[in-house]
Amino acid sequence: MRNELRAAIGKFAGLQPDVMQGIDKMQNSAAATGHLDAKTHELIALAVAVTTRCDGCLSVHAEAAAKHGATREEIAEALGVAITLNTGAALVYSSRALDAFDNLPK
Repeated sequence: MRNELRAAIGKFAGLQPDVMQGIDKMQNSAAATGHLDAKTHELIALAVAVTTRCDGCLSVHAEAAAKHGATREEIAEALGVAITLNTGAALVYSSRALDAFDNLPK
């Protein structure tokens, strides 16, 4: 999947080089380690990839997390946080859905 994704992104980059240059700059800035180490960055990226449902991101960041020494247990813990946040978001939006229903014209 990573190879296919990289090839497809390469084709897009040929069509939109300025966009890709901006993305590269943003990714490089976010990847810079200041207060968090590279492994922690990748654990966060995996959790976010779950919440955004990005298969490509999962593939790329799982590989990067492993490269930076993340264990299966650490990844599972980060994913547990992602699951909790998705549940929390569903709860918040469920209350908003009920509010929308309650505010329909009678």
